[in-house]
Amino acid sequence: MSSSSYLLSIDQGTTGTTILLVDDFGKIVSKGYQEFTQYYPYPGWVEHDPEEIWNATQKAISEVLDNTNIKNNISAIGIANQRETTVVWDRDTGTPIYPAIVWQCRRTSDICADLNAQDGISEQVKSKTGLVIDPYFSATKVAWILDNVEGARDKAKRGNLAFGTIDTWLLWKLTDGEVHKTDYTNASRTLLFNIDTLTWDDTLLDIFNISKNILPDVCPSAYNFGNVKVHPLHNIPIAGIAGDQQSALFGQLCWKPGMLKNTYGTGCFLMLNTGTKRIESQNGLLTTLACSLNEKPVYALEGSVFIAGAAIQWLRDGLRLINSAAETEEIAKSVNDSAGVVVVPAFTGLGAPYWDADARGAIFGLTRGTTHEHIVRATLESIAFQSTDVVRSMIDDSEICFEQLRVDGGAVANNFLMQFQADLLDMDVERPIQIETTGLGAAYLAGISSGVWNNVEELEKYRKIDTVFNPEMNKEHREQKISDWQTSIQRLTNVTVGD
Repeated sequence: MSSSSYLLSIDQGTTGTTILLVDDFGKIVSKGYQEFTQYYPYPGWVEHDPEEIWNATQKAISEVLDNTNIKNNISAIGIANQRETTVVWDRDTGTPIYPAIVWQCRRTSDICADLNAQDGISEQVKSKTGLVIDPYFSATKVAWILDNVEGARDKAKRGNLAFGTIDTWLLWKLTDGEVHKTDYTNASRTLLFNIDTLTWDDTLLDIFNISKNILPDVCPSAYNFGNVKVHPLHNIPIAGIAGDQQSALFGQLCWKPGMLKNTYGTGCFLMLNTGTKRIESQNGLLTTLACSLNEKPVYALEGSVFIAGAAIQWLRDGLRLINSAAETEEIAKSVNDSAGVVVVPAFTGLGAPYWDADARGAIFGLTRGTTHEHIVRATLESIAFQSTDVVRSMIDDSEICFEQLRVDGGAVANNFLMQFQADLLDMDVERPIQIETTGLGAAYLAGISSGVWNNVEELEKYRKIDTVFNPEMNKEHREQKISDWQTSIQRLTNVTVGD
């Protein structure tokens, strides 16, 4: 069979932009990629050049189109993007008034601390947004730009400025400044959007001192946002937008309540579709919006592990125990177990469910018999342990017993890690053939919105499974491993210096 139509997906990430060309059988037929510069002007600050992101996106699109001859058969475009990264630009000139402040940037920590110290503010914000007041999210980034660029506050009040996350910036550029919109998932990560009413919230705007007239219109994730006005994609509709993790959830076809995915990248991002039910976590998870095909909210629980693949990079670049990440599978399998070694890679603190920003990494259980193979194996195991902590929190919050974890991201190529994850969870772990699920999610949204596919059910027949990892570890061994991990966490977080 040959395809009659294609979807072009823009997967705009933190370090680069990936372009996928997806046919109407859901298969990736071409791919382009361009990196861009990371800027660190001060410790804890991270910035991008919005124009460089736009140029990288154009180059990656050209790379895909130059390798194919199907430009006239592209039905629609979807965008997935790094979430929370903030751009403010001049509406008249289209020029950013300051570099993009990246989601990783911690410059607004003091602003967040001041807000959290005020009675009732954090509770009010969480009840409306499902989030905590943290520099991670967009609102304090916007406020910082408005306060630190001369004349920005006055321009904002006059309506001369526009704010957007990266999806909104790319949409503006693709439509040559005609469209200023975003989708529910990206809006839900700003601390300014009420996830119950699906509107920008006046109370939140007052708390963060942000003018409503700089904000984009907000639409469902599957929606005709506007047509491209710049070549070579002139007049093709942009028909799907979602934040990267929500796009990955949709790309894994986790569209029913109770379906769960984990993306194994630099960190791990677990997301559970809870459908029309908004669940307030008692375990430090975030409540957020998942992709929606209409003007009704779809909710999700999200838990983040700060260090996953980054721990493997540490083995390579820091300890120099390996030459490449690909080696770790064979090394881990070369020993029967970790010989009691437990690695807790809390290099930047612990994320969900512990939320200990002051914790730092440690290795427990070292003996004279410890070898580098044990340390490598224990480091791989730590990725699965951290993810298990989040899944167990999700089970506790949602009271859902999951049957399966769908996985994606670069680290899922490691069969040892995937099997160990299945063993710890006592749950099937399903790895698809196509692991570019973030970009696929954007393509699926655009395809449904533009009529390439009629519904999500139609996509199910195109999803191909590479491997299902079934749990093999017995209950006693599993509980002992998890107990050893939790003991190590307790030792790490309860250490008192000077005793």
